[in-house]
Amino acid sequence: MEIASFNVNSIRARLHAVPLWLREAKPDIVCLQELKTVDADFPIELFEELGYNVALHGQKSYNGVAVLSKLPFEEINMRLPLINSGDAEDEQARYLEVVVTGENGPVRVASIYLPNGNPAMEDGAVSLKYQYKLNWMARLKVHAQKLLTYEEPLILCGDYNVIQTADDVHDAALWADDALYLPQTRAAFRAITNLGLTSAYEQIDGRPHQYTYWGYQGGARAKNHGIRIDHLLCSAQAIDHLKSVRIDDHVRDREKPSDHVPIIGVFDL
Repeated sequence: MEIASFNVNSIRARLHAVPLWLREAKPDIVCLQELKTVDADFPIELFEELGYNVALHGQKSYNGVAVLSKLPFEEINMRLPLINSGDAEDEQARYLEVVVTGENGPVRVASIYLPNGNPAMEDGAVSLKYQYKLNWMARLKVHAQKLLTYEEPLILCGDYNVIQTADDVHDAALWADDALYLPQTRAAFRAITNLGLTSAYEQIDGRPHQYTYWGYQGGARAKNHGIRIDHLLCSAQAIDHLKSVRIDDHVRDREKPSDHVPIIGVFDL
């Protein structure tokens, strides 16, 4: 079973790029992020023609996540649960979780678009955007802890907007004050992985300075000025079945690409 994550940076702007990659790579499950469209405007028929079932959680102009699966969905859950019942409802479309049945039983997969959080500071204080990012990560931690109690293969796929270490960025000093690399961000990410989640890339490959994102400005791709922020985080029941992982960075060199590229894990599930 090949499971992939791909931030497409507007599905309507990538209608040429995403189907081309799908026809080549033929993943079984694909978690998409940053759709930037409501459900009604998502090109479901295009992906159904390629053999995929489609689960959607869209939002106009911003955010939006989807899961494409060659296997039927047994369960679909939208939105990351709130921590406290009295919390205000979160209207941002950043989380979509599905369950499919593999050869050995249920497999739970989520598509995650974690908040960016910039600017982290405003007028000398923590910004509302950065506080939202940290709060969202706290919610993800609580939910992941619950999912891990199910003791089933779990793969949390997505754009985490977290640069874990200096090995995951071309020049750490340039990102020192960025919300993606602040110590609080990295600590919150470690708190999630320390629950018992393992990065597929780090388990199989682990080479430094292999990136999943290059911005559009300043010739970043040509200079390889990238960051690695797209991850497949796996439970013990999933990582034990991981066979290989790859980053399809050639997709970034095509016509009108997303600024992210797919990361794919191959599992014996």
